[in-house]
Amino acid sequence: MATLEWTSQLELGDDRIDETHREFVDMVNAVGTASDDQMLAMVDALIAHTEEHFGQEQRWMTATDFPPTHCHLDEHAGVLEAMRETRTYVAEGKVHVGRVLANELGAWFRSHAATMDTMLAQWLKSRQFDTSKEVAATN
Repeated sequence: MATLEWTSQLELGDDRIDETHREFVDMVNAVGTASDDQMLAMVDALIAHTEEHFGQEQRWMTATDFPPTHCHLDEHAGVLEAMRETRTYVAEGKVHVGRVLANELGAWFRSHAATMDTMLAQWLKSRQFDTSKEVAATN
């Protein structure tokens, strides 16, 4: 069973954001369903994906002077810290902590997407920022 199900409620109306978020959902589910011997590799893959995902959003926030950037980035930093701490436990053989992470990320992501990422998507749209090219539209 999936830890986090992709639904239309998670769609934010920007193809690149939605694609990245679908990938995140898939990665969280891969961690949630990983066998004990695959858990460390799945956590590592999730961390790598999340670093790129959050870095992408940070570039967009910086490029458009997104007003609540600091709040958004602080939340991202906390999530990455939890992922890295989980990796340490999994590497020590405590693979169940990876499954706990996946469950917690499911709840966190639904809230984060509905609030902070929705605000970011609306901001980017209002600034005519093209997320696929990472530039504002020219007039």
